[in-house]
This record gives sequence, structure tokens and C-alpha cells, in this order.
Amino acid sequence: MSHKEFILKEGAFVIADAHYSLQNSHFYNFLEAIISKKLQPTQLILLGDIFDALFGEIKQTHKQNFKAINLLNELSKSLEIIYFEGNHDFNLKELFPKITILSRQEQPTLFLFESKKVALLHGDYKMGFGYEIFSFLIRNYFILKILEGINFLCFNCVVKKLYRHLDKKDNCKKIAKFYDIIKHRYTNKNGFDFIIEGHFHQNRSFDFNGFVYINLASFACNQRYFIVKSLQDKKELLQEAIFLEE
Repeated sequence: MSHKEFILKEGAFVIADAHYSLQNSHFYNFLEAIISKKLQPTQLILLGDIFDALFGEIKQTHKQNFKAINLLNELSKSLEIIYFEGNHDFNLKELFPKITILSRQEQPTLFLFESKKVALLHGDYKMGFGYEIFSFLIRNYFILKILEGINFLCFNCVVKKLYRHLDKKDNCKKIAKFYDIIKHRYTNKNGFDFIIEGHFHQNRSFDFNGFVYINLASFACNQRYFIVKSLQDKKELLQEAIFLEE
């Protein structure tokens, strides 16, 4: 968990699991709408898995995603962007020099909003010992550099195989007994008033013993994003919106 504190701004856009790829360009179009001022967030919060595959050490993934990478970097010159690394996009600090990058080790991260404490994270958290080992290995610099070498020698066969696998995934799948899964993961609120995460793509929220848990929809599934609104008039922290492309 990060010891940093951030301010969550009213009017901020929060987006999770966009899974941008050459076959799924909705996120790129969303960024273009912000660049052109058709959408005007006060802050942009990216809750991980924004790219379907983007790894700091694997250069071919940079090439596959260069259009969206360039647009994010251009946008970061005029807009505060906070990027939570996910399990599909990590080791990103050198790719996004003006964007605040939060690694998995720094999540959940505390944000303050109208005297409320809000925890934000991608969501691959408290997933068990086996997953912790997997997470360490896939982010390991030396393992990734070996994969980079293999990928170069086999003419991008590693990255191509990965994308073939990812193309088969269903970003809109509903998880059975999701309430019970979340209740088991968050047995107490750890001092937070809200816990907001992506990863599971469920677009559901629960009130647990004095704190509110929110799981965001996958932008890749239905182009839903969320706008931070004042708590003065209503209990909900986030207002759901849908990006309608022209």
C-alpha cells in the first residue's frame, strides 16, 4: 500500500480496463475527445489494464500501442493523469514521464475527497499466495528481458501468441457469487469510506459495515466511465457515463 496521499477532484474521470489494442480502439477515441475538449475532466484516473498488453521491457508492445501512448503523453502536458498499473500493463514509468504511475506495490492508494477517505486500486489484490508468485514473476525485469530476447529472435512470436490468447477473453463476463467474493476479500474497511477498483469488470457496488465498495465496469465492454461528483446532494461518489463515439 502507498503512503502517499492524493486529492480526488470533483469532475475527475475514472476509467478501468479499457484493454486498448489495435482491434479495440475505443480508448484512443476517448482520449481524442478529451484532447479536442469535447470531454473536459478535471483529472484522469486510469485504474489499470488500460492496454491489453503493455510491458516496459517488451518493445514490441510499445510499437503495438504507440498511438495511444503518444496521445496519453500529449494529454499529460495539460491534465493531471494518475495511472494505476494493472496485470496487463506494468513497469510503465519510463513510457509515461509526466504521468503519476502507481505500481501494484503502491496500491491501494489513499485519495481524499470532501473529508472522505477513498481507496483506489486496480483490483488484483489479496488474490492468494499463488497469484502473488505469478505477479512477481511477470513483472520481474530479468524474466521480461529474456522474453524480449526470445520475442526478437522468433519475429514477435511471443507477443503474437499473447494477443491471440487475449482476443478470446470476454470482458463482459458476469462473476457468480461476486458479493461473497468481495465480502471475503474486504473483511474490514481499513479506515476507508470508499474502496474503488476495476479488474473484475462487474459494475456493481455494495455497502459493507460503514464503507462503500465499488467495482467499475470494463470500458472495453461497454465504454462506461465514471465522473466524480460532490457528495453533498447524494450518497453516490461516482456518476456513470457512456462514451458515445461519433
